[in-house]
Amino acid sequence: MAEAQQPSQPTRAGFVALIGAPNAGKSTLLNQLVGAKVSIVSRKVQTTRTQVRGIALTGPTQIVFVDTPGIFAPKRRLDRAMVTSAWGGATDADLIGVLIDVAKFDHEENVKLLERLAELKQPKFLILNKIDTVPKEKLLAITSEVNARTTFETTFMIAALTGYGVKDMLSWLETRMPLSPWLYPEDQISDAPLRFLAAEITREKIFERLHDELPYRSTVETEQWQQRPDGSVRIEQTIYVEREGQRKIVLGEGGQTIKAIGQAARKEITEAAEATVHLFLFVKVRENWADDPERYREMGLEFPRGG
Repeated sequence: MAEAQQPSQPTRAGFVALIGAPNAGKSTLLNQLVGAKVSIVSRKVQTTRTQVRGIALTGPTQIVFVDTPGIFAPKRRLDRAMVTSAWGGATDADLIGVLIDVAKFDHEENVKLLERLAELKQPKFLILNKIDTVPKEKLLAITSEVNARTTFETTFMIAALTGYGVKDMLSWLETRMPLSPWLYPEDQISDAPLRFLAAEITREKIFERLHDELPYRSTVETEQWQQRPDGSVRIEQTIYVEREGQRKIVLGEGGQTIKAIGQAARKEITEAAEATVHLFLFVKVRENWADDPERYREMGLEFPRGG
């Protein structure tokens, strides 16, 4: 890793965990904070499965944002691993940003999340997202109600999708990070390897294309990343599903679905890799992959024991 180029004035660096219920907008916010795509965004809930770090610079401060999986009531082994990862990301941070969709502030998931925040000793700040979805006169009442349930240093009202309010948050965080040399090179925006990001981009395109047709039990792994003499990259990825019927859904009639997924993924992977990309997708059935410890290691999750 190259040395981070430090500004002449005293520098700061630290970690900010973003936690919240599924679909609160954490991945959208992370991408806005960093100014580039580092986390996948989908209308389907629970699409972020492991901690994704995005790195932002503001003045002399480098902030490492940790986008955690949504916190929800886990039902399956994979769910439990995701929630454990979310709380783990929060306990390791210098500061915790609690993201709440204002239209769902009183939903059970948010009520339980606010109750559990007492377990986290780090200072917290409140981020009320999607403020353009509720009348302005309601925002003050929502802010008061949420702040009454736990202690926050401050509250930001944002619309992550458009970036409204995000710069104000960055300005505030600039002075809240500890004095420290920068932790990453100046031009680095994520600590995720490109192989991982490429697999996540393809997974997002599967969600976008198939909506509710395909269950959550699909995953993508980058099997080969080959730099070619002409500067282009040959990438082979495998989409794993649990049943033959799911494989047929991903392939589509005459292979049309997998072709569309591949075209959409290749476009974004090309931007991320800053090189011409030749993407080859394969679909394989791997029964009960969600119960395989090796798959959890691939995703950076701890494998929960028990059923």
